[in-house]
Amino acid sequence: MYRITKEFHFSASHKLSHLPADHQCARLHGHNYIVVVELAAPTLDSDGFVRDYGELKALKTYIDDTFDHRHLNDVLDVHSTGENMARHFYDWCRARWPETTAVKVSETPKTWAEYRP
Repeated sequence: MYRITKEFHFSASHKLSHLPADHQCARLHGHNYIVVVELAAPTLDSDGFVRDYGELKALKTYIDDTFDHRHLNDVLDVHSTGENMARHFYDWCRARWPETTAVKVSETPKTWAEYRP
């Protein structure tokens, strides 16, 4: 199996209001997010790619237009947890690129969530 990944960055704020008031994530705060999309295929296309990295620029455009320097509570219809964001980006990517196998979203250098069906 061949695998490729591409990493994207954005900054955004959020607040998880459903958590107890003393929980740190219940307060308004922000992160410098990293989104990593993974695609895999058992064979390569005629150009020798799983998928041309240039095509993945569409995800960068989507992230920049929808998420970068935004308040995530205003743009997501689910709690803005890393887990929900990983699933959101996975679904967006999978609809465009069937080779998508996983998406990882990091909130900090030491924390991340991944959606991999």
